Amino acid sequence: MAEATKRIGILTAGGDSPGLNAAIRGFGKAAISNGWELVGFRDGIRGLVENRFVQLDSSALSGILTVGGTILGTSRDKVHKMVVDGEVRDMRPQVLENLAVDGLDALVMLGGGGTAKNALRLVEAGANVIHLPKTIDNDIARTDTTFGFATAMEIATEAIDRLHSTAHSHHRIILTEIMGHRAGWLALGAGIAGGADIVLLPEIPYSVESVAETIKARLKHGSTFSVVAVAEGARDLHDTADLEAARLLVKSASTPEAARAAKAHLANVEDSQREHTFKLARELEAATGLESRVSILGYVQRGGTPCAADRLLGSRIGTAAAHAVSKGNFGVMVAARGEDTELVPLPEVAGHLKLVPPDHEWILTARKLRTGLGD
Repeated sequence: MAEATKRIGILTAGGDSPGLNAAIRGFGKAAISNGWELVGFRDGIRGLVENRFVQLDSSALSGILTVGGTILGTSRDKVHKMVVDGEVRDMRPQVLENLAVDGLDALVMLGGGGTAKNALRLVEAGANVIHLPKTIDNDIARTDTTFGFATAMEIATEAIDRLHSTAHSHHRIILTEIMGHRAGWLALGAGIAGGADIVLLPEIPYSVESVAETIKARLKHGSTFSVVAVAEGARDLHDTADLEAARLLVKSASTPEAARAAKAHLANVEDSQREHTFKLARELEAATGLESRVSILGYVQRGGTPCAADRLLGSRIGTAAAHAVSKGNFGVMVAARGEDTELVPLPEVAGHLKLVPPDHEWILTARKLRTGLGD
């Protein structure tokens, strides 16, 4: 028996990733089978504020399971600090007005850590919101994994596989920069799966000397090449100390003027470290005598067709969200927990990162494989 008719909104926000359309489809098909109406807001928070939406029926959801990116478009706006007509404004009142005018019973938001924060802000303002966790970085707290991660890891692993042959043929060090600004899950997983000789993570500050010694040891044993998987957020000990000191200044700023100055300093520090992988390549070439080259995978990691694991995960999370709506469970994130799902209160998610623990099984596996971690 069909449930009472509901009208639900859905949007995608933050960076695109494989599996977004699978999750939209999973939620949408479950919603439609319940007899609900579904509308999709264009371009994330921006479209929500501007009340730009399209009707999502069965035909709109057909054929999108294998499509990368998001059919709805996305943006990175902050709902409480959105630039409108050149001014920074709190647009939460406008969002609540739009939800009321559109007759929406709930809003489903697909996205990463920033989206979780936006979702919580809207919940605190009085909206019925559910968050679905998406990111290739796999750094969202309180969920085992996120859709997008498995596909990105496959892409990064294949890249490392292909770079091995070039490194071996030319007796070079090849550094592969992999996404992961604060968390190293992607570089670590792809590094192990691709057989990288060294993996450098944001969670483990490295010393150039340690990395060079690992490469020299390989040379002594007849290996005239090395492949290094470098997370984009990995830093050496000195740069890590500078970056953490700058972040601490931002956190401890007690006045608006101090906050602006601290943020400007942090931006300068980050800008000075922007090409850290190229810097490391030069340092390793000087220390080992081997030619060094850098390959930056960039946005290719989060593009294209989602793998089977992400299609399945997106479908599971999407249908679980529809069940949560039917039960009136809001202010939560739908987390992956083993082969099941779990509803986690948004305050336990928003503003929290899931970093790689030093004793995680993947770290222990890397050490047992004698993969260098730069420490």
